[in-house]
Amino acid sequence: MSRKTFIPTGETPPASQIGATLEALAATIAARRGAGEESYTHRLLAGAPDAALKKVMEESGEVALAAKDVEGWATSSLAAAVALEATEAGGTTTGAETADGGADFSLSVQLPPEYGEAVDHLRYEAADVVYHLLVVLERYGITLDEFAAELNNRMTEGERPHG
Repeated sequence: MSRKTFIPTGETPPASQIGATLEALAATIAARRGAGEESYTHRLLAGAPDAALKKVMEESGEVALAAKDVEGWATSSLAAAVALEATEAGGTTTGAETADGGADFSLSVQLPPEYGEAVDHLRYEAADVVYHLLVVLERYGITLDEFAAELNNRMTEGERPHG
């Protein structure tokens, strides 16, 4: 499985890198506006509008397909493990009771390596969507702060970040 975060050598990892990462990516995309035609990002920013918009749609579809792959591996592996453990337990599955009175069917499931590969692929495709979305926002002059404000407006006062 791939590393989930990039931490430069010698630096302490922050609680979350998402803000700094998005800001750096948005700045890189903005800087590519002045790059030459050899830059893919420049071509998306300066070319026909449909090119960038189609990429957002295409990558969104790939995220959906990748998520279905993850779901398929998770459910098929879990279903197989439940059936196996039920068979080994004499055809019945019993679980310990949880604190709230529900059943706890903890299984010793070892998901196959393909599951991790599917999760990695989903992460990869999600990054493609975010990149292409940021290109579209840059193309139309929408800053990350404006985008964040829109997201914040969709949360309740208690859910919004402070600072």
